[in-house]
Amino acid sequence: QVPLVESGGGLVQAGDSLRLSCEASGRTFSRETMGWFRQAPEKEREFVAAIRLSGGSTLYTDSVKGRFTISRDNAKNTVYLQMNSLKPEDTAIYYCAASSKYYSRTYLYSKDDVYDYWGQGTQVTVSS
Repeated sequence: QVPLVESGGGLVQAGDSLRLSCEASGRTFSRETMGWFRQAPEKEREFVAAIRLSGGSTLYTDSVKGRFTISRDNAKNTVYLQMNSLKPEDTAIYYCAASSKYYSRTYLYSKDDVYDYWGQGTQVTVSS
């Protein structure tokens, strides 16, 4: 059973907004930080954003700063990615991930190998 379930993807036009959700469901598992990654066709998976579940500090890749916002609702076991001013180059499958590991250096959460659990992905397509 996949413990992370993404939703909210879709087809939008450039300049539009979307909000992705990632719910940690099923069995309880330890989570320190949640992240969003994306993978475009014929490209490697790349980091988008991360948030510490305690304290709420965040990390973003440069290309989404000022446009995307990651947030969490710990009571609902849900993490969100608000995406504004979408561009065609944001088109990708977006994956939610959970890390049980604690690192004092937040930048380490941009590395996909620190994450233990992954969702199945949700498609975001931005037309020009």
